[in-house]
Amino acid sequence: MKSILIFAGLATLATGAQAQTTAAPAAGSTTTATAPAGTSAATSVKAGATVTDTTGGTVGTIKSIEGDLAVLSTGTVEVRLPLTSFAAGANGPVIALTKSQVESAASSATAERQGKLSAQIKAGTTVLDASGGTVGKIESVDGEFATVATTKNKVKLPVSSFAAGANGPVIGMTAAELDAAAAKAAPAAAAATTGN
Repeated sequence: MKSILIFAGLATLATGAQAQTTAAPAAGSTTTATAPAGTSAATSVKAGATVTDTTGGTVGTIKSIEGDLAVLSTGTVEVRLPLTSFAAGANGPVIALTKSQVESAASSATAERQGKLSAQIKAGTTVLDASGGTVGKIESVDGEFATVATTKNKVKLPVSSFAAGANGPVIGMTAAELDAAAAKAAPAAAAATTGN
């Protein structure tokens, strides 16, 4: 199941029942949504809650709450939506997107992210860690794998372990952590090839 963060376009899609409780703000202004008496969107957005669209169609289920985000599962995709994207409906949380719109937005975001990553995964590209530190350079790309050369090792990593970053591909390890993992893996690889 895919997990995507979607923010764009939610406020501009208000229609029907949602339009009765919230309004899309004009550019540069802010508005405060008022929920029906005795309820609020925040109290109705809980793990396990069924989310509907403004016409009453089922969109999915809230899988969990992560700070100010709700993880919504449609059964096909999981998306993280700001809690402010939900209105309180008669039967639980309501959003201004249908199930197919959520899945389409997730698919578009995934395609865009994959396109950006594909452009970054090429020989000679500097690989960064999550803090922006240099891990090494991509030496080669072979199908599903990219070989990253650090100052101490050459490590073959699955392309799926990279994320597209603003300044190049990012992995979840520092150079020191990658070198340490490579050092631990080297004896096991040697034992596997010698039959020990």
